Amino acid sequence: MYLWIKALHVIFMVTWFAGLFYLPRLFVYHATTQESEGRERFKIMERKLFFGIMTPGAVLTVGFGLWLMVLRGGDWAATTSWLHIKLLLVAILVAYHLYLGHLVTQFKNDTNSHGHVYYRWLNEFPVLILVIVVLLAVIKPIL
Repeated sequence: MYLWIKALHVIFMVTWFAGLFYLPRLFVYHATTQESEGRERFKIMERKLFFGIMTPGAVLTVGFGLWLMVLRGGDWAATTSWLHIKLLLVAILVAYHLYLGHLVTQFKNDTNSHGHVYYRWLNEFPVLILVIVVLLAVIKPIL
C-alpha cells in the first residue's frame, strides 16, 4: 500500500508542477494581449488551470505526502532532517501557489499591474524548488 500512496503522491506532484510552470507562462501571454477577446480567453484558461488542475493537484500532493509521513511514523518524521527542509520548501510552494491564485484574480478583475517580464521571471521560481525537492527526496542526505 505504501508504494501506491507514494506513486499517487508523485503523480499529483507532477500535475501540480505542470500548472506551476504553465500558469505564469499564460500570464506572460495575457499581459501582452491587447484585444479583449484574447484577454477573456486567457481569463478562462487561467481559471480552469488554477482551480481545475493545479489546486486539486496541490491538495492531493500534500494529502498523499502527509499520509506517507503517517505511515512512516512520527519518530521517522521527527528525526529526518532532509524531510524538514522538503516540508519547508513545500510550504513555500503553497505560498507561491496562493500568490498565483491572487494573480488569477487580478487578471480576472483587469487589475494586473505587472508586465510580461515580471511573469517570465516568476515562471523560473518553481524550477529551483523542484530541483531541490527532488534531490532531497532521492538522495536523502544526512544533514
